[in-house]
Order: sequence, then C-alpha cells, then structure tokens
Amino acid sequence: MSLRILQFGATGQLAREMLDRAQPGMEIRALSRAEADLTDPEAVARAVAEAGDIDLVLNAAAYTAVDRAESEPDLAYAVNAWAPRAMARACQARGVPLLHISTDMVFSGAKDGPYVETDAPAPLHVYGASKLAGEQAVLEACDRALVMRVSWLFSAHGQNFLQMMLRLAETQPRLKVVDDQRARPTASGDVAAFILSQGERLARAPSGAPDWGLLHLVNAGVASRYDMARAIFALTRPNNPPLMEPVPTSAFPTPARRALNAVLDTGRMQEVFSLQLRPWEEALEDVLAQMANPKETA
Repeated sequence: MSLRILQFGATGQLAREMLDRAQPGMEIRALSRAEADLTDPEAVARAVAEAGDIDLVLNAAAYTAVDRAESEPDLAYAVNAWAPRAMARACQARGVPLLHISTDMVFSGAKDGPYVETDAPAPLHVYGASKLAGEQAVLEACDRALVMRVSWLFSAHGQNFLQMMLRLAETQPRLKVVDDQRARPTASGDVAAFILSQGERLARAPSGAPDWGLLHLVNAGVASRYDMARAIFALTRPNNPPLMEPVPTSAFPTPARRALNAVLDTGRMQEVFSLQLRPWEEALEDVLAQMANPKETA
C-alpha cells in the first residue's frame, strides 16, 4: 500500500497510534506544534501548501481541555476552528482531501436515542462549540473532507479515562465514578486503523462521493463511565478490584456541563464503508495487553 499523509499532531494518542500502525509503503509526516503553530492560520496553510507530494491531510491535533476552554475561548476557537478552516482552504487549493477529527461533544445529550450525523448539534460548552465551528468550517471550505466524530478515546498513550482510572486506583481507597453519562468508548488505535485502511480509497474518492461529510467513528457497544471502570479493573485487578461507588454527574461540578447521552449511531459507517468497529471491551483488552507487554505489542 502506498499512502502519503501530512498529519497535524505528533504526540496525542491518535497521532501516536497513526505513526505506530503505519505499514510499509505508508509515509506519515507528523507536524509538531513547533513545526506548525495551530494558533497561526497562515502557518497552517503554508504547511499544507509546502508539504510536497501528499495524498491526504489528517488533522489529529486539537485543544482538548474541556473545562479550561470556558476561560480560554479564544485559544479553543483558534486551534479547533480557525486552524482546521485554514487546513481545509489549503487542501481545497491543492486538490487534496482533508480528514478531520471531531467529537460527540457537539451534542447536548437531550436526545433519547443514539445521535445520527444529521441530528442538529447543540453543544453545552465552549469546547463543543469550538469543535462544531471547526466541523462547519472544514465542510464549507473543502469538497473532499471527512469529519470523523469520536467518543471517549482511550489508548496506552496520553491522558484518557483509562489512564486516569489506573492511576487513581493506586492512590485512592475508594473511587467515585460517574454512572449517568453514556457513550461508545473508542480505542484510538481502532480509529487509526480505520483511517489507514481507508486511506487509498479516500485519496481517490472524487468530490460528491458518499465518503465525504460527517461520520460517526466509534467502537461498538454502549457504556457508562462506571461500566468502563468496572471493565478496566476486571482485567487489571480481578482479585483485588478497588472499591467503587457509582455517582451522578452532579457529584463532580465542572465549569463545562457534560452531556449525559453521548451515544453516536454508526449506521452511516456501515452503509458507506461496509464495516463496524469491534466492541469496545475487545479493544480495551488489547490496549491493556499492550500496556502490560509494550515491547511484545509495539
């Protein structure tokens, strides 16, 4: 497989999974913050324009401090909205597709069932609003853009719920875990595997193809944070799990409100790409095995 990707982001969990999973014949140039300042739209556009021969651009970088965004809206919008807009315009000028990562947090959580791509967004906070603005800017500026919404990403790298639970279990005698937020936990590695497996197809897909637009890209299965924590410790500490107490979201007041229902429907992924990501429990087991034996699974 021959595929040349310009990737914004080098150290985040998805960015690292992309680099780790690249197969022979795939070339991923991952730009760090020092190489492409996402607060400078001109620098972002220049990075795309001067990238040489590329088949795709992937934006795997974002401002992800959900609560801090309430006090840093300008920075959140600069990174999550205006930088992607600059990428999209530069990609359109070059005739190169743009793959952009978004989030379930563009929704309010008020819907009873899973959210489909055509449901009206209604973010509850600055972070979600900035990501929504990025989605809209990308789709307006580039006619070969795929915006992938993901949920509750976890991996062996970076900061995520899995890492936090393992860390807290080492220091806290009792864990209070939210039980009224529900979503589809998703392995960053599975998102990366999807992108790499579909890369050649997307590089060739013309404007107007069903491949483009919004896509909910999440693992199968729905869970609460408490469900996920129980699964983590069933695998890592089956004989001595920490004491855990399910609590409502209101037990942890935060500057940014959290949606209780963040479940994304995956029907469009099955319809367009004829696939469904595996259950999140299977992905979790593999990630924990990777963490236990990093040299064997690298």
